[in-house]
Amino acid sequence: MIPSIHYDIIAHMRGPWYLFLDESGDLGFGSDKPGRSKHFTICILAIRTDTNHRNIAHAIRKTIARKLNPKTKRGRIVQEIKGSRTVIGVKEYFFRMVTGIHFGIYALTLNKERLFPHLQENKEVVYNYLSRLLLEQLPFENADISVHLVLDKRKSKPLIREFNQYVERALRHKLALNVLLRITHEDSKANPCLQAVDLFCHGIYKKYESGDSIWYDIFKGKVRYEDIYLPPKKESVPYKP
Repeated sequence: MIPSIHYDIIAHMRGPWYLFLDESGDLGFGSDKPGRSKHFTICILAIRTDTNHRNIAHAIRKTIARKLNPKTKRGRIVQEIKGSRTVIGVKEYFFRMVTGIHFGIYALTLNKERLFPHLQENKEVVYNYLSRLLLEQLPFENADISVHLVLDKRKSKPLIREFNQYVERALRHKLALNVLLRITHEDSKANPCLQAVDLFCHGIYKKYESGDSIWYDIFKGKVRYEDIYLPPKKESVPYKP
């Protein structure tokens, strides 16, 4: 586990918090079914101040414009950058633009093989619980103005309401009474920072799922918290006198 370090997004800074949450992998179960992942990763891109927020959004737009939609390109225009479909060179280009910006990455990866069978039937409960566990790693006691949590809009209205209420109950006691908490579910095509967290989330997921840490090794200096939930059990070694 990488311990939580709050310097980059908290120390010596005041201003609103922007938290962008995304996931990689799936919550389907049954290793005999093709396409099922062994892991499921939830990731938060934590940004403080409007300036840092704008700069990361600008870096995503610039990467799409220059690397995915260059002036010489003909054909379909790419509207969104995705971690699973973006080559390492493009990811490196984006990261060079944001490496000097203060932000933090928080991630929790579920080892699906060890999840209790009765929980495997309720994906929303698992998703909400993992999201809460990860959010609890952030130092909300240091928030001084507002916290805006943004997710990709994939859930139905009843499930959005359920998620929001669950998270609000979990976080309200951690925030000062004067700090505004907002939770919104938005189209990732229209929100560059949701695309940024998708890039980072996929890198952490690939490290666990396939042992591919090429992209992760590039941005790991920005990781403030990372852990695996229900890690594989260690095999016992027979005693040899």
